[in-house]
Amino acid sequence: MIPQEKLQSVLARFEAVKSEMNSDVPRERFVQLSREYAELSPVAEAIGKLIAAQREREEAEQLLRVKDMAEMAREEIDRLDELLPQLERDLQLMLLPKDAADERNVILEVRAGTGGDEAALFAGDLFRMYERYAASQGWKVELISASEGEVGGYKEIIASISGTGVYAKLKFESGVHRVQRVPVTEGGGRIHTSAATVAVLPEAEEVDVHIEDKDLRIDVFRASGAGGQHVNKTESAVRITHLPTGIVVAQQDEKSQHKNKARALQILRARIFDAERERLDRERAANRKGQVGSGDRSERIRTYNFPQGRVTDHRINLTLHKLDQVLEADALGELIDALIAEDQAARLAAMESES
Repeated sequence: MIPQEKLQSVLARFEAVKSEMNSDVPRERFVQLSREYAELSPVAEAIGKLIAAQREREEAEQLLRVKDMAEMAREEIDRLDELLPQLERDLQLMLLPKDAADERNVILEVRAGTGGDEAALFAGDLFRMYERYAASQGWKVELISASEGEVGGYKEIIASISGTGVYAKLKFESGVHRVQRVPVTEGGGRIHTSAATVAVLPEAEEVDVHIEDKDLRIDVFRASGAGGQHVNKTESAVRITHLPTGIVVAQQDEKSQHKNKARALQILRARIFDAERERLDRERAANRKGQVGSGDRSERIRTYNFPQGRVTDHRINLTLHKLDQVLEADALGELIDALIAEDQAARLAAMESES
């Protein structure tokens, strides 16, 4: 049961925010208050419903002592005994600490792993799956850079995805995705196992990560690969090394050095931000046991088995015999929703054990 003091504390804060919004405050402060009000408003409403239901049950208990009202009171108590646990669980979910990055846009990185050409083809399959899912959510996908495989797919592809709640839904996709299938280049019909690595990084703003010029080594060079005469004439490609962390980002897809540098800094900022979040997560690891993994890039998280038409998420032991629908993104939401529900359940259990 949620302590009454916590409920009253949330209601008191909600009233304080509402009161301050009605006073004469600077525009910047009003914007801050408006955001907090929008977050607290549904929570305050849920608390009101819970308190009202608790009060109704107390009144029904009183009516049990009245002979003519006892049967009706018992029915009311039975109804409320079913309703109250659901109201409390809904409220507990609302009160769970939110990941500050959940509403952010993301940098999506997909890289071919073990498996050569087949791994590159699979990386392409995964990227197209996320493109389709993004389209179904009304998100915008913008390609940042791509290195194509020799027979198709990608050795590496990086894109930004923007929209509402992108990181909240995609953050559990980070890790190693494994595929089992007969490659198109395989004449003997043997099943091969290949892998691709997915990284979902919350996009960072300049205020999140302050990068000093003295901490950067910037090298410029001629772009390689497709691009016609342009690639041979200008040093438009940029490689940026962040000296304190050793993180290196190279960008050559844009024709101008200035644009490549801006893209590289965008990726660099996201990687530094993500690395810092991972460090903080490790410090809190003792409190995160049992939670769904989302940070370890080396963790094998999912297997796509083509011969059996199934997808298995190893973190929650969930198997869907809908491989085609998952890759088309029609059923990817089922996996994502299950991962979010598992994470919420784990955090609820942790919160209850602490209280």
